Amino acid sequence: MTETRLLTDHQEIRDWAAARSGIPAIRDAEELIGSDEPVISIRFGQHAYEDDDHEGADRPEDFGRPRLVEWDEWFAVFDQEGLGLVVAQDVPGQRDEFHELIRR
Repeated sequence: MTETRLLTDHQEIRDWAAARSGIPAIRDAEELIGSDEPVISIRFGQHAYEDDDHEGADRPEDFGRPRLVEWDEWFAVFDQEGLGLVVAQDVPGQRDEFHELIRR
């Protein structure tokens, strides 16, 4: 089993994401069925900018995708929801993107 660590410090989270080309994203509550709160995530590399589903030309291009945001907006939700970011322990020579947002 991979060792993990919990990140809550904003700068440490930014640094972890930057080392993996991670970009903060939010899905607004209005887009989610049965949710009153926005959902945050970290998108990596080209996946942050690409839409894999080219079908359905009658819907907006960003339908169903999180919108990329600035870290300040992302951390506002992170702190309001009392979240922490669980990541794999760093291993020399590897940049594991494993992460999970949990309630603290």
